[in-house]
Amino acid sequence: MQPQQSPPTRTRAVLAGITVLALSAALSACGGGSSSKPTAAAKPGAGTAVPGSAAPAGPASSAPPKDGKVVMPTGPAADLKKVRDTKAGPIMMTTLAGKKSGVSAQVWVWLPPQYSDPKFATFGFPVLTLYAGGQSNGYNTWTDNQLPIQEIDAQLVQQQKAHPFIMIMPVQNLSGDEHRSLDCSDIPGQPKMGTWLSQDIPDFVRANFRTLKGRDSWGLMGASSGADCSAKLAMQHPDLYKAAVPIDGDFKADSTLWKGHPAEDDANSPDKLIATSKADVRMLATAGGGSAYEVDVVKKWAAKAAAPTTVEYYEEPGGKHLTSDFGKLIPMSLEWLTKNLTGPQSDG
Repeated sequence: MQPQQSPPTRTRAVLAGITVLALSAALSACGGGSSSKPTAAAKPGAGTAVPGSAAPAGPASSAPPKDGKVVMPTGPAADLKKVRDTKAGPIMMTTLAGKKSGVSAQVWVWLPPQYSDPKFATFGFPVLTLYAGGQSNGYNTWTDNQLPIQEIDAQLVQQQKAHPFIMIMPVQNLSGDEHRSLDCSDIPGQPKMGTWLSQDIPDFVRANFRTLKGRDSWGLMGASSGADCSAKLAMQHPDLYKAAVPIDGDFKADSTLWKGHPAEDDANSPDKLIATSKADVRMLATAGGGSAYEVDVVKKWAAKAAAPTTVEYYEEPGGKHLTSDFGKLIPMSLEWLTKNLTGPQSDG
């Protein structure tokens, strides 16, 4: 599914078990503030970085304290170079040669201002990996100001409504061919993009940045085809991720590269996975209310979830399948992730 385009209209289906409600209740996060709250479709479960510097604070340590929460960067440090300034600090980029996947591709990084603040020198930070829509071949809408999530996060942190997240924005495809998407998967005979995203990217993060032990501070978020990636990887790797926000997905693994591999296709289809998932993960799935087709798809997908997998559904009033409408969902998505993920912590 490509951003900036609306999917074809389909007659709205009435979905039993999910009630569409407007955002109304206050959602508190990170010590205060208020926001709108999505309706549960399933019962929920319980200073700017120096450009080119991978890990501004602290020496590398391969083993955290036995009972510690903070995981110090293990190295080796990546060669991160600044590619863009934002009002909330620089976005950096490197080319990551994945040791486990064999894939070599770009990954962008943003560190919240608190990361290099001396007051937070002993803190580990939560990690949010973002997936773009479209082909995401050498670009990322989360990095080019189409979706200014970094500046919004910094503002919400000041308002005590969101965690300061380390944001990781990897490429998802190696070709610009719309029909040859890698679907964030290891498609037989193709580059192992699923392994690169689920193993090499987390390894890269731990090698370079102060993080926290366990999965409770790791989340995913994506829009359009990136939504499918966030949902799929959350369900496939609940040992790595606790929460995900798929924005306006169609939840299909529909690349032509799956031809001849139906079993593998089914095993990587978010639509098939949600019906069988035993993953203890929480998701917030959104749909643009301006598209009856999209509402139908997302509501039906969310209704398939069964404990321990939980999905909350939110319908954006009048929303369409456009990047500009995806951007309107950033504040509430960050607040939802803050509610469901652990914030910065220190062993000191």
